Order: sequence, then structure tokens, then C-alpha cells
Amino acid sequence: MARPDQTPGMRPRQTLGRKLDVATRHAFPAVSTIVLMLLAEIPFGFASQATLLPAITLACVYFWSLVRPAAMPPPVVFLIGLLLDLLGYLPLGVGVLPLLIAHGLVVRWRQVLTRQSFPAVWLVFAGFSAGAAMLSWALTSLLSFRLLSLGPALFQAILTVALYPALAVLCIRAHRTVADPDQA
Repeated sequence: MARPDQTPGMRPRQTLGRKLDVATRHAFPAVSTIVLMLLAEIPFGFASQATLLPAITLACVYFWSLVRPAAMPPPVVFLIGLLLDLLGYLPLGVGVLPLLIAHGLVVRWRQVLTRQSFPAVWLVFAGFSAGAAMLSWALTSLLSFRLLSLGPALFQAILTVALYPALAVLCIRAHRTVADPDQA
């Protein structure tokens, strides 16, 4: 007796290679985010390069949480945030908390956001970016027991918003090709 979730028709056999292909495509969002984070840490020698790491991380988590939330579950977002804290020499939790909050809100508002145009999604991302930068600034100020300058947090938010379209284009292309589990 066929299960109700199966539709009749021919399907390819579930070989080991096919299962690995599906698993690889499912893991692509998290792995690509981590690879981009590591690439952002390569010393290119330009000013304010350290701000690229949180910008890339938030943009990737936002995009993949919106497009493929099953491939970016909260434990994976937590591990990515922990890696952000370690690579960025941040106090533990400063990168984790904004990423988890952004992920949770994106997943919650996913039904509304996926029906919007790119400029609207980008505008919402700008709000997430500003909120994440302010939360990181507040947590860092609190954990260092002094009021830090707000300038770097504002620069971080602006850089993240400016970087999002370029990263979104790359992620969209990847989502339609190598990361698409339906093509496995």
C-alpha cells in the first residue's frame, strides 16, 4: 500500500550517491555561510575589513532563513553565531543573540516576506541590520562596563545593508542551481 504523501510515478532509485547529493544540497546554506565567513577573515589589507564578517553573516542567515528555513535551523544559526563571536574576537553571545533573534523573526514573518518584492525585503533587512547592530553595540557596551562609541555600530549597519544585494544575488543563483534539493 502506498503512503498518502507519495504521488504515483517513476522515481530515481535512492542510491548512496543520490542521498549524498541531497544531504549536500541541504547543508549548502550553512556551509556556504561558514565559507564566506572564513573568506572575510583573509587579510586583504583594507580599512574596516573586520566589519565584513558580521555583515556577511547576518546577510546570509537572513537570506537562507527566508528562502530555506529548514536548511538553516536555530542550532545551526547558534553555531554560526558562535563562530562569528570567535572569529570576530567578540564576547560570547554578542553575535549569537542578534542572529538568533533575526532568524526567529524572519521565519515567523516568512509567509509575508516571501510575497514581497526585493526592495521591500531589502528594506526589512535594513531594519534587521540596524536592530542587530544596535543590539551588538548594547551587549558589547554592557559586557565591557563602558559606553562605547555608536559610530562603528552605525557603520556596521550601513555596510550590512549595502552588502546585502550583492550577497542576495549570489545566494539566489546558488539556490536555483547547486543548493536546490529538487534538482538532486
